[in-house]
Amino acid sequence: MSPESDPERPKIEVGLRRVPELDPRAPLPESDPRLTAKIADEIRSTGPMTFARFMEHALYDPEAGYYARSGEPDGATTGPGRRGDFLTAPESHAIFGWAVARHVESVWLALDRPARFVVREHGAGTGALAAGILDGLRRASSELLEAIRYPAIDTSGSRVAALRARLDALGVADRLDPPDDLPAVGAILANELLDALPVHRVEGGPGGSLLERFVAVEPGGAADAPPFTTALGPPSTPDLAARLAGEAITLQPGQPAEICLAVDRWMADAGASLERGELLLIDYGYPAAELYDPDRGSTLRAYHRHRVHADPLVGIGRQDLTAHVDLTAVERAAAAVGLQSIGRTSQARFLAALETGELLVGMQADQSTTLESYLGARSALARMLDPRATGAFTVLAYGRGLSAGTLLAGFGG
Repeated sequence: MSPESDPERPKIEVGLRRVPELDPRAPLPESDPRLTAKIADEIRSTGPMTFARFMEHALYDPEAGYYARSGEPDGATTGPGRRGDFLTAPESHAIFGWAVARHVESVWLALDRPARFVVREHGAGTGALAAGILDGLRRASSELLEAIRYPAIDTSGSRVAALRARLDALGVADRLDPPDDLPAVGAILANELLDALPVHRVEGGPGGSLLERFVAVEPGGAADAPPFTTALGPPSTPDLAARLAGEAITLQPGQPAEICLAVDRWMADAGASLERGELLLIDYGYPAAELYDPDRGSTLRAYHRHRVHADPLVGIGRQDLTAHVDLTAVERAAAAVGLQSIGRTSQARFLAALETGELLVGMQADQSTTLESYLGARSALARMLDPRATGAFTVLAYGRGLSAGTLLAGFGG
């Protein structure tokens, strides 16, 4: 989303969630007028807005934010999916969830098979991952299916309703529990969630100083449809400079970057809800030294109908916004809440270790599998394993109350 970004970067930098063959190059959507009015009113009342606050409005406003929307007038959906705006691994085929089910089962076994095993999925969307995991356990005749409870957490009530319908069609909706944050024994899952947490846009200033890029109302804009612009100013909080200093990062003059302070709060809340078990994160990002390399620049991107571009100030409320995850910040936040690192790998290696090829062979041997469905699964799995696509995503596992040296499926165990 930053105009200064290089649009010719390899796909691994700018189009990780895109389906190139489905990219229609359709016109970008109009902004939601309710949202632009709300943002403009706040700016006029309190002054230029941090981009983190803008992103919070654009994605999570309960009435008009991107993740509150259920669809578009032409029948296309918002969010993940081939008829949506981007494609996640769980949406591309259930084989991803079947594989993750093997990993989740290994956590249950490492905890000595508790009679109640709570899996909290943050950003559950329409239930693709939940459906894949529960269906995978059923296909494998796993005893975990009787113990598992699945509170699916999402910001949109319409998505939660769609999730329930999806699980009901599979006959596993009875495993759903209402969302709560009580400490539990089990697993916390977040697939492509951290990349959508609000970020501050910053820029290197003279002499190693730091500037922040704010969202402002364009002077002279009409009151009922104000265009937005950006402006540099002193940082809104010393936490921004402190984050970079703690990671030994100094931005070059004029170097754009994003800083996600929200990851610390998210990790604290997620960690507090885990009595014993695992926190599993799957997302795209880099350690701080690589993320803030001067040659990388901004990683802020917008997604609409499988088109990726670099302007966050259009299609407000009607396009997804993401930024690459600072893995160093994630690791520090996990340690701060007492979570121990269990493993770190790529999605490609994670799925290979979970023997997804075996799952594909099982599909082929199943007489109910059509050639079309088999070829679809094989194509989806190839993308999940492709290091030029989602195979490059990072998989991070953190634990609490697990025995020292515990090896979980997907990380060599």
